[in-house]
Amino acid sequence: MKLDLSNISKSYGNNKALTNFTASLEPGIYALLGPNGSGKSTLMNIITDNLKADSGIITYSENGGEPENILDMDVRFREKLGFMPQYPGMYSGFSIEKFLWYIAALKNVGSHLKGKERKKFIAERINEILVAVELDDVARRKIGALSGGMKQRLALAQAVLGDPSILILDEPTAGLDPKQRIAIRNYISKIAFNKIVIIATHVVSDVEFVAKDIIILKKGVIVDYAPPAQLTEKIYGKVWNVYTDKESADDYQNRFRVTNISRDDEKVVLRIISESKPDENAVAAQPSLEDYYLYVFGDEAASGNQ
Repeated sequence: MKLDLSNISKSYGNNKALTNFTASLEPGIYALLGPNGSGKSTLMNIITDNLKADSGIITYSENGGEPENILDMDVRFREKLGFMPQYPGMYSGFSIEKFLWYIAALKNVGSHLKGKERKKFIAERINEILVAVELDDVARRKIGALSGGMKQRLALAQAVLGDPSILILDEPTAGLDPKQRIAIRNYISKIAFNKIVIIATHVVSDVEFVAKDIIILKKGVIVDYAPPAQLTEKIYGKVWNVYTDKESADDYQNRFRVTNISRDDEKVVLRIISESKPDENAVAAQPSLEDYYLYVFGDEAASGNQ
């Protein structure tokens, strides 16, 4: 299975949202990272055919077959997709269970079976997914009565229903508590072995240890595309811990890019990204993917990652 994106470009007036985006994706998890306006949502909407590209082509192939233009495949390609948008529209009067049965009908889940066998198959798939996203105990609750985190998990549930070959997830852990985030992250990792999974997220830690490759987007252009370990290796020797007092901390923040402030006994500990040693007593720290993200985007990172 392979999804090839070649020179995908899209503009909104004079604003270039994507410029010659090119990537070749095979089964595994790919993370899209970038601040507001980087082109992530535009790219996902083009792949799902909710938006037309100005130029470029996307092809799909499986089992060694000839690549096909996804626009020519039309419904055949859509049947392979699972999409979790950042702000999904769901019917507030439906129960969780009824909504997933509705989605199963739209996706034609279990079409290889008939009658009671098909109903049993769909019911089993829905129950498995509800257990995985920890919604099985509230399956009959109305969507309008759900918390934000529950709606988020339901959005993921509808995306994975039908066992799609390509799963596109926009901020899949937004609004979840740490326990739920870990559970969802592990679930995505579990089902990703035979799928192409594309995740756009601002929670860098969610993809640091599960992503096959990280695609860094800046103003619609790929600025880096590599496994997480290779990205963090690029800033080895540029991340430092500085132990100082409260009075001096402000001075460091004015002169350096400080990514974290914590306390260690009576000292203030600053995590600093700097090309050179910021202080003679600074201690080199092991870089993280978040450090690399902040190294690339600097102040832009503070604006979010939509």
